[in-house]
Amino acid sequence: MNDIGTILETKIALREALKAYNGDVNNPKIKAKIEQLSQLNPIEKPTHSSLLESQNWLLISAPSFPQEQKLSNGKYAYTLGRLTFNMFQPTNLKLVIDSVRQPVVLLGEKEKRSHDIVVEFSIIDELFPPLKGIVRNLAVCYPVDDKNLQVEFTGGILAPQKGENLSTWKDIFVQTKASKKGLKEQLMSVFLKLMFGLTPPQGMNTETGEISFTMKRSPKGRLEVLFLDEELRITKGEKGTVLVCERLG
Repeated sequence: MNDIGTILETKIALREALKAYNGDVNNPKIKAKIEQLSQLNPIEKPTHSSLLESQNWLLISAPSFPQEQKLSNGKYAYTLGRLTFNMFQPTNLKLVIDSVRQPVVLLGEKEKRSHDIVVEFSIIDELFPPLKGIVRNLAVCYPVDDKNLQVEFTGGILAPQKGENLSTWKDIFVQTKASKKGLKEQLMSVFLKLMFGLTPPQGMNTETGEISFTMKRSPKGRLEVLFLDEELRITKGEKGTVLVCERLG
């Protein structure tokens, strides 16, 4: 039986290290605490645990999207394209991530759960007004064994946060068909349609400001649950990406 006191001390040390080193999971001190917790995992079969269900998780390690720019305040900046697989325009719009959440609910089909990734962002591009928005990458997951989840992405939604100026939002995020794509973008667009059954954004919902895309044949990936208890969840993706999340509420 695992030592509850050791787990508590290690979790405290991990949180302190995450704060001290801006959530960088590649930092040796953070890696050591994650490795220690993975050896102390109190849940024998975490992918089947009810602790994964009907919860809202907040990412407390650094975001894992590609080509980030670390700012002096410890936050991370990206372009809209890098955050959304180049699905939404303007792809070069500069954003800063304010938070990354993951609401998890049981979907009623055996052990299939939602695996959406909800990113709240602020525009920091000098060419555009400083609006706030949300990118929701839609996904589902289900156990493949006691420690690994299969994750399938099904689409995405771009929307303004509550209280934002909808008229200004429409001016920025109108998905114009007039913009010409380069040869590389055209080839990638064809590949995505053939490979994943991609349906790109067809326009904006004028009442809500939402823009969405769908994928009929979902890209898949595996996610290993390294640690899980009532307040903390640590996972590792196929490419080695480690995410540390804490339970909200």
